[in-house]
Amino acid sequence: MRALLVIIALGFSLAIMVSVPAGIVANQETTQNLSANYEKTVSQLEQQLTLITCINSSSTSSYGGGSFFGGSGFGFGEQENYMNESYVMDAISSIPGVGAMAPILEVPEGLVNQTFTGYGGISRTFSTSAYTIEGVPLNSSLIDNYSILPTNITAGVNLKQNDSGVVLLSLNNTEYFGVEVGDKVNILGTNFEVVGVHGESGSSGYVMGHASDMNTLYMNISDAQKVTGHTGEISQLDVYTENSSTTLVDSVAADISDISSYFHVTTVVSLLNSTESSYNSTEAANELAISNEQTVAFQEIIVSVLATCLVVLFVMLYTVRERTKEIGTLKAIGFSNWNVMSQFILEGILLCLVAGIVGIGIGSVAAPTLSGLLLPPLSSVIGGPFGSSGRSFGPGGTRFPVTRGASGVGGATAVLSPELMLLALGGAIALGALGSLYPAWRASRTRPAEAMRYE
Repeated sequence: MRALLVIIALGFSLAIMVSVPAGIVANQETTQNLSANYEKTVSQLEQQLTLITCINSSSTSSYGGGSFFGGSGFGFGEQENYMNESYVMDAISSIPGVGAMAPILEVPEGLVNQTFTGYGGISRTFSTSAYTIEGVPLNSSLIDNYSILPTNITAGVNLKQNDSGVVLLSLNNTEYFGVEVGDKVNILGTNFEVVGVHGESGSSGYVMGHASDMNTLYMNISDAQKVTGHTGEISQLDVYTENSSTTLVDSVAADISDISSYFHVTTVVSLLNSTESSYNSTEAANELAISNEQTVAFQEIIVSVLATCLVVLFVMLYTVRERTKEIGTLKAIGFSNWNVMSQFILEGILLCLVAGIVGIGIGSVAAPTLSGLLLPPLSSVIGGPFGSSGRSFGPGGTRFPVTRGASGVGGATAVLSPELMLLALGGAIALGALGSLYPAWRASRTRPAEAMRYE
């Protein structure tokens, strides 16, 4: 029983020794992922410098003699305010410099429970939309010249001009509905044929209250309006200027804002500036955080090493004391000092080796929790191509992830690599030998006559 308790105690100490480096590696990967996502985001945004998004930030309103803004519904995380498609497009189409317009209808549907592990290994479960219907206009001029559809098709084909009664699903959608390309899928009581699959699978995919592209299915906007009951309504209007001149884009955006105070207008240029500012401040904060983490990690590993050595030292001293008569007997029958010393060192090594295996087992399961508790967190980032309302920028738009420490959302998870496991076993052997060195030497110096008289 005593040996088991000692092994468990040593196991936790060794688990900390391997979990802390794993957490640092995970946080370094997180910052690298953040940098890669930032570069990808900037690249995607720079290809859409003519794009202006327009949404309704009011609950109700009217325009002229008719209904300018439609009714209100509730999406995940915020109220979804719809707009009258014909009134909005008629009002904006007359603005000088407008090259094209793409009405979008985005409607979250269904509820599922999602669980994520945040900083400190704390799990939280919340309800999210199971999928998001994205209705887009399927005409060749928009499809060929603007990014209104996802391009990462993994199976089947993309949507094309005048498609109706068909959908483009994400990988997550295919898992949720249990369908493949060529199958029929029932969306709100209407059957659609699956013509293609886009994107990558993943977890909840919710950022600032809206589904990411991994949970979005695409269809003709007329089909989306009919199946969701939002006939003649849109949730977003994407306006493309005639050229990417900043002056022209700003002028068109200002003219749109002047039409109604209820319009929330966002340009790609403004998003690029805010994204760059957010990324630069976060990168600087995370560089400092990782530097602090390395200092803290070094201190924690030193403490764990000393604790392990002391535990082995006291356990082996107690063992030597308990087995004094046995040591005397061994010396009496001809065991040399080296034989006795090596035996006790070997016992200390075996004790730590078993504890090392236990520690690796604990670390394999609890590394995200342990590293989250023991290391300072990275700076949280919620930024990128989003308007203040939280809507993603454009259909299938770029997404900037949320990162929260070694086990955070969107960040890399602390995982024990094979190299780290081997290093842990090697360290356990070395610490076992080091911790048992003095007790073994003391045992080897025991005289047979004194040992036989020991009670």
